[in-house]
Amino acid sequence: RELENDSSSEIILDILKQTCLHPLCCKHPPSVRYRRLFLSQLIKRHEASESEPLDELYDALGEVLGVEEGTECYKNYLLPCGEAVSLSESTAVISEGTTGLVTWEAALYLAEWALENTHVFTGRTVLELGSGVGLTGIAVCRSCSPSRYVFSDCHLSVLNRLRDNVQLNGLDNQNSPRVRVSVKHLDWDEVTEKHLREIGATTVIAADVVYDPDIIGCLVKLLSKILRCSANGSPPEVYISSTIRNPDTYNCFKHQLGSSRTTAHQKLF
Repeated sequence: RELENDSSSEIILDILKQTCLHPLCCKHPPSVRYRRLFLSQLIKRHEASESEPLDELYDALGEVLGVEEGTECYKNYLLPCGEAVSLSESTAVISEGTTGLVTWEAALYLAEWALENTHVFTGRTVLELGSGVGLTGIAVCRSCSPSRYVFSDCHLSVLNRLRDNVQLNGLDNQNSPRVRVSVKHLDWDEVTEKHLREIGATTVIAADVVYDPDIIGCLVKLLSKILRCSANGSPPEVYISSTIRNPDTYNCFKHQLGSSRTTAHQKLF
């Protein structure tokens, strides 16, 4: 808002220091393409103001222009508590045969919702289905005080990246003794009720898992298994966040969910 009324060198320099030159960004840099676009836009704003040239701007752009785009980058998120979440992600939407190596919009919404509803997670055992690179789970562990958090996925490359991100954010059990954290391989078709009882989830969450009609039946069956393996005789609360790309696919999921006569507290958003 300040920039709309004043494009002076002082404000532009302050923006540069709080973004591309921020210590977090220097340690865990976003994609080269993103930084090039951002700096180019900032330079356009500054040049339009006819202010004196800022060497720092052109130095930053020159440095980024000399960097070759890799297959990995970082995304950084600031939490309300003041801490940050840093995630190693793929620069491509699809890589290594999966879309699970990037953060999707539904995970952002679920993370924001969790931060506004911490009571859903406090003191509970949380199972996340299809954790991907880990944004939602890491945010919950940092800000919502669960007693135990189980990240899960089934793709080997995703699991490896997920473990790296959990460690990167200091959530391995040595550095985060208050929350027991684990990363598990969980195949929706093959997981047994015995395994689910051992997890004993009281809250189950998932983000962007309703996108392929071929896996809807499998997901609904898994949720039914989870409900039969409820902890302390009470079914877990289930929260699923979805981006509706195809209304027919989403309606199919809701229909199958209703037909399964599940008794959990279900929250779809």
